[in-house]
Amino acid sequence: MFTGLIRHLGTLESRSTRPGGARLRIAAPAELLARAELGASIAVNGACLTSVAADGRTWEADLSEETLAKTTLGRLALGSTLHLEPALRVGDPLDGHLVAGHVDAVGQLVSRPRAGGADSGEGIWRFTMPLELAPMMAPKGSVAVDGISLTVVDCGADWFTVALIPETVKRTALAGMRPGDPVNLEADPIGRFVARALASRGSDEKLAAFAQRGWH
Repeated sequence: MFTGLIRHLGTLESRSTRPGGARLRIAAPAELLARAELGASIAVNGACLTSVAADGRTWEADLSEETLAKTTLGRLALGSTLHLEPALRVGDPLDGHLVAGHVDAVGQLVSRPRAGGADSGEGIWRFTMPLELAPMMAPKGSVAVDGISLTVVDCGADWFTVALIPETVKRTALAGMRPGDPVNLEADPIGRFVARALASRGSDEKLAAFAQRGWH
């Protein structure tokens, strides 16, 4: 489990193919590398990966075909800045929200604020999402965008908005993001289980109504 608070930034140094997927090599700060022992879980842009090798400058993780298909990690350019978060330890503060590191879908940045030509990023950001995520999204609910814990301001059937402060943008790779860029999305686990419970009880019509109009 993770919190959605980005502790470190890394750099994608290489992506090589291997049977059944790919392997990433990521340059990271020493503090993160100290947590990258063999078998350790580290979230990379919101996707939980397992460390398979590490040295004094980089660590490596294998990607399955499923991860390549369901996340952005197979399409990021070499040199891209990555959000890194080591797994939550018992006793660590939960300052964001519980994040599993299991990406639900890939969305896309639609718009972001600009003030006076500066890219502070403060204000409302709008993203697209697949229709199947709508039952798991709600205003004031949580969402992880590329692993960042954010609060939903508003949402529709295939979009949602979040409000960002300059500090969040400064400490992440969001400053360089432009409309059209893809992002990994993970819905709030609570919303996922509620949606599943309602669907299993034959409430598909209610879920469809929620996806279109929200609760009334």
